[in-house]
Parts: sequence; structure tokens; C-alpha cells
Amino acid sequence: MTNLSASKAWDYLFDKYNIIQSIKKDGYYEITANQIKEFKEPRLMAKWDSSESLPSVFKNNKVNILPNSRRSYILSDFKLYQELPISSERVINMQKVEIPEFESINIKNITSESNAINLLVLSKILDDFLDEDDNVATFNGRMGTGKFNFNVDRHRGSPLNMTVNKAQCEIDGCFENDNSVVILEAKNIVNPDFNIRQLYFPYRLWQQKVHKPIRLIFSIYSNEIYRLLEYQFEEISNFSSIKLIKEKNYSLQDTEINNQDLWEVYQKAKILYDDNQDKTNIPFIQADTFERIISLMEILNDEPITTNKISEIMQFDFRQADYYFNAGRYLNLFKKEAIDERGVLVHLTSLGKKVHNLNYKNRQLKLVELILNHKIFHRFFFETYTQGTFPTREAIKIQMKEYNVCNEGQIDRRSGSVLAWIKWIFSLTNI
Repeated sequence: MTNLSASKAWDYLFDKYNIIQSIKKDGYYEITANQIKEFKEPRLMAKWDSSESLPSVFKNNKVNILPNSRRSYILSDFKLYQELPISSERVINMQKVEIPEFESINIKNITSESNAINLLVLSKILDDFLDEDDNVATFNGRMGTGKFNFNVDRHRGSPLNMTVNKAQCEIDGCFENDNSVVILEAKNIVNPDFNIRQLYFPYRLWQQKVHKPIRLIFSIYSNEIYRLLEYQFEEISNFSSIKLIKEKNYSLQDTEINNQDLWEVYQKAKILYDDNQDKTNIPFIQADTFERIISLMEILNDEPITTNKISEIMQFDFRQADYYFNAGRYLNLFKKEAIDERGVLVHLTSLGKKVHNLNYKNRQLKLVELILNHKIFHRFFFETYTQGTFPTREAIKIQMKEYNVCNEGQIDRRSGSVLAWIKWIFSLTNI
């Protein structure tokens, strides 16, 4: 049974213990680690950092999970995820950063969250964001939460009151300065939201231990850009009272891209592919977040990894992992290699390695060129650039059907990816 996917294992658990019925009747279901272990290791079954990574039975029934001790968890229709805002202030907030020259720091190879934190401190980005000098790293790692009570909102019914007693939480970084204690959660993958627990449990633990105010920072490092967001909880005992109070973005290289740069790429780009499904073995794109393709490229530059590992690192289900691999393959960035019992390895192509090693500006423009090598994107780039408005989904669907890029039943879903990629191209001028 341990070879089951987490999603399938939860299907069996929900069925065996009538979990949905219990939640409808009592508002929650408490499940033990031993119950979960009947099908799969609990550590692989209860940590979902983004709502997109949740098992299907959770998504379909609006169910979520929180630990309440080291040996048990509460399942309910919790609202656990905080959506990351679409940054509309990048032009104002982007700060250019000078990095000290150290032989052991390579900004082209910052693939771990711990290295991203090291660079965050070394570059003085953290000091600037906090408006506090001399932030000293004091602790990180796994620790017990202690005991505390809190309310958490639900999709149906009133908030649930929970008690957590010695559950485990992991803190990526903690810093102290003259005026505050800073708890930092770091990511090197772009997701649409994050689990509030990652900030709330460390906050409640250290709020009982220190007298200084606690500042909570969520950091995303991807594509050589830091995005920092500061949150606070308006009510200490209310998990759902999280509020964004500050956001800023920092670049490690020149990010200046203008409309003329994009137009020059368009003029240089040749239409190499018409994407007619009858003539290609590469599926048409179904990957809405282009930044995730870049994140995956950065991860693969470190070493080839299996498709299973992509799912784990990127917090994807297997189907999503395949979508994003195929999106990279569509641009000739990724390739697969069949290996032994470990599965299938995904590599960067020689082109993928060259693109990864470009500086920020040239990397983005090369990616734009690779997109515009495809007929449908070449067409819609020109229309968007000259008309000043994005195409409608309907217009995209008509063109997809005319070009025969995918089956008719796939057109509606995949047209959203086309529009998202076009928007990504033009968003580069706002960074």
C-alpha cells in the first residue's frame, strides 16, 4: 500500500472512516497518524503548502487538514490558504541590488530555500525590507509548537475552535534586531497561494517566548528576483485574521525591458512551428503560470530529476507535473530519459542550459523568442502589440481550432494558458 499516491491513499481513508459524513455531522474528523499509516507515511500525507497540491478528495469536498499534536490531525472544511496578490506595484517597488563578490556565492545556482535565505541576508535585502539594520540569524529548523487555542474559518458553518498541543512546525529562518523578532518562510517555487499555518504556528510558538514584536515575512525567490511580503495577524487567537501589510520586490540584475525590446524580439523571431497536432508529438501547452516553467528550469539546472521528484518539489500532482514538463518541451527546454526502477529522468536540453545561464534580461527575451517561434503566439503578440489590448478567450479558441493545435475538447482549458503566456510576455515591461 505504501506505493500508493497520496491522493489515492486519502481516497481510501475517506472511504474507510466515512470522513465526509463525520465532517458534515460534527464539523470535523480527528484522524491519528496510525490510521494514516495504514496506507502511507503520515509525513507524506499531511503537508500541502499550496491549495493546488491538495489531493483530489480534499479539493472536491473543500476539506483541509491541520495537525493538532505529533500523532493526530483535524480534518474539516477549513479555509487554510492565503492567496498571493498579483503584484501591481513592481515598477514602484523593484529595487536593484548589488551583491558582494564571494567565490562561494553563485546567483545562477540558488536552488535551495536555505541558499536563498543566505543571499537575502548577504545582499542586505532583508535589512532594506524591514528598515532595520543588523538582523542576526538566531534559529531555524523543526520544533514543537507548545500548546495554544485558536479559531479558524470554515467554508460551511461557524469557525472551528482548535487546540494544538506539541505539534511539529518548521521554521526556515528567524532573525532578531533591536526592535523585533523576524520569522521568515522561504519558497523558491511560484505558487498562487500558501498555507497560513506556515506563519501562524511559528508565530504562536514564539509569541509566548519573546517580548519583542514578531514580524512575519513570506519570501519567494525565483528567476533571480525576490518577492517579499510582510503579514500580521490582527487577532492573536484567530488563524484567519491574516493581513498583508507590506510588499516589495528586489532584483539581482538589470530588469529593464521595454516595448521596443519586445518588438525587436518579435521581428527577429521566425515561425518554426505551427503546432498542428497531426504533425507533432509534443502536446499543446496546458500550463498557466509561466514563472513555474522558469522555476523548474532553475531546479533542473542543478541536476536531472525524476517526474516523481518534480511533483514533490513543485507541489504538483502527477498530471500537473506532466503539463509543466511538456510546456518546457514545447519550448525545447526540457527532455526525458528512461532509466531504471527510479522512473523517468527530466533533463535540461542544451538550449535549456544556455537559456538558464543568460543574465536576467537576456533570459526573459530569449524565452519570449522561443514562445514566438510558434505560429499562434507570433500572431497574437502582433495583435496585442499593435492594438494595445489582449485577445479574448473566444478569439484564441477560434484560432486554436483553425490551427488544429489540440482536440476540440481541450481547446477551452488550453486557451487560458495561451492568454496567460501572452500576458506574461507583456508583464516583463512592468518589472
